[in-house]
Amino acid sequence: MVGSGHLSEEPHWPHVVEWANRAVLLVDIAESVRLMEHDEAGVISRWLGLVEYVRSRILPEFGGHLVKSLGDGMLLDFGDVRSAVSTALAIQQASDQANIGRSPEQQILLRMGIEISDIIVEPNDVHGRGVNLAARLMTLAGPGEIVISANARDQLTPNLDADIEDLGDCFLRHLSRPVRAYRVGLPGPRPVIKPAVSLGDLAPAVAVVPFAPRDARPDHQLIGEVMAEEIIGALSRSSELNVISRLSTTVFRGRNVTFGDIGAHLNADYVLSGAFSSDEHDITLEAELAEVKSGRIIWSDRLTDRISGLLSGERELIGHLVARVGAAVMTRELQRSRLQPLPTLKAYTLLLSAIALMHRLSPRDFEQSRNLLQTLIDRGITHPVPLAWLADWHVLRVQQGWSEDQRKDAYLALECTKRALDLDPTCSLALAVDGFVHTNLLKKLEVAEDRYNLAIQSNPNDAFAWLLKGTLHAFKGEGQRAVADTQRALKLSPLDPHRYFYDSLAATACLAAHQFADALKHAQRSLRANRTHTSTLRAMAIAQWNLGLHEEARKTGAELMTLEPTLTIERWRERSPSAQFAIGEEWARTLSEVGVPSSGTASRPQIGGI
Repeated sequence: MVGSGHLSEEPHWPHVVEWANRAVLLVDIAESVRLMEHDEAGVISRWLGLVEYVRSRILPEFGGHLVKSLGDGMLLDFGDVRSAVSTALAIQQASDQANIGRSPEQQILLRMGIEISDIIVEPNDVHGRGVNLAARLMTLAGPGEIVISANARDQLTPNLDADIEDLGDCFLRHLSRPVRAYRVGLPGPRPVIKPAVSLGDLAPAVAVVPFAPRDARPDHQLIGEVMAEEIIGALSRSSELNVISRLSTTVFRGRNVTFGDIGAHLNADYVLSGAFSSDEHDITLEAELAEVKSGRIIWSDRLTDRISGLLSGERELIGHLVARVGAAVMTRELQRSRLQPLPTLKAYTLLLSAIALMHRLSPRDFEQSRNLLQTLIDRGITHPVPLAWLADWHVLRVQQGWSEDQRKDAYLALECTKRALDLDPTCSLALAVDGFVHTNLLKKLEVAEDRYNLAIQSNPNDAFAWLLKGTLHAFKGEGQRAVADTQRALKLSPLDPHRYFYDSLAATACLAAHQFADALKHAQRSLRANRTHTSTLRAMAIAQWNLGLHEEARKTGAELMTLEPTLTIERWRERSPSAQFAIGEEWARTLSEVGVPSSGTASRPQIGGI
């Protein structure tokens, strides 16, 4: 540095660095922001009491050292792993005792991570990669769980020191390579992994109050009950909503109560209510959906249907109503996620917003979808559904051509479905997504079909599983089975918010069955909802060519090449599960006819069918 003519040196303070091989234990309160919002003084008091109990009672027994206590966490170190694990289990038991008598919403649940390595030890702190890894491992733990590294696990005796369960290789934030992780619990035969939350915690609760008749005719009371029953049944098939039973909501029929009253008694987030009138032939329903907390009407509509259809099972009115209610709730939760800080968002807001953003096929929204899912998992929400959706995200990322490392994304997708199925081997969504991974990324179609069958066995009304199963049959050239399964999916989810995806795969199924007119109709309907879906454009071009619409097919091919300029027949064969079957060769020849070149630079794969 040039100044007054003297050479200035950077200041230097000598510091002696002391290294030691230590086991590091990090403890953190799960969902601390939510707990603080509800009872800041109470949570702080209970936490400080636990910290003091750990310092004065637990650590002296196991020879540990409280390095520091943070606002909602503790950093401790030990001379060996067994002492660290014993301390973690003792802290867990003390926390469980302190939660006795408190409601689930008031309980303080801890998550912990343990690593052993050489670290820098100072009088009031510790530093090094071992401390950082313990913090990363802690993010894998659910509420009330302890996760350790492979180094730590190697120094434990299973069933004697702890119950140990292998989580496999896990990719952690800011680490380029996967880390082998293990979950530990008290020694004994009981399983360590168990869902810490119910599906209800990941889905907003909707109360359907029986619709009030405009006049007092006796048969109208029955119609109101029938509609409420049908609406509740239809809404209950959605994994994204938690619907309160009719027996609970019927008591509010005819009462002069507010939405807040209903929400308080039923713990509901939304209330669907309304009134209806009818003549000899038609019924008219005026419905509205209210958000309990704000009292705002977020959706309302006037719907008309034939009474005969309602009572005979052809319930078009019910289908439209259910679809619009589901879309309104998802839109409201997405809006909430955009308006409120991330730490304050409820679990179901994060999940519904992630699902909605994932299917917009916008790179920015797609990345935000992953952030929301990861936030949900980082909070310690131990449930298969978020993990299944994150696996789905990785598959779609590869199929969209946005993956920087396709093998890594395939690996991460499989790890997510493995963890999801460890939590619940019967989760139909996790099974279906695992089949999706084996179909589109690994080309292991026999494994995929087994997963789809298990998903349907677990939940015969899982539209997503039927849709993917039908597409698998299409890839194999089993056209009639493909059409039957995809049509069943459409019937189960007739007004799905992501209907374009269903129609796109239905078009692929129809191509496999040589039902080209139906394939064209499905493709056209899909493209009206999402014009940039190149898989649908391929299906439409093939359908048009086989219907003799060669000029239109070439125009569709030109549009396809504009959106996907590096597409080639060679690369399409490499990525398509159908390429090993005769139907794949048939599609490849047609794609060549409509203008896709035979070879060239690598292409960017897209979601969906052919």
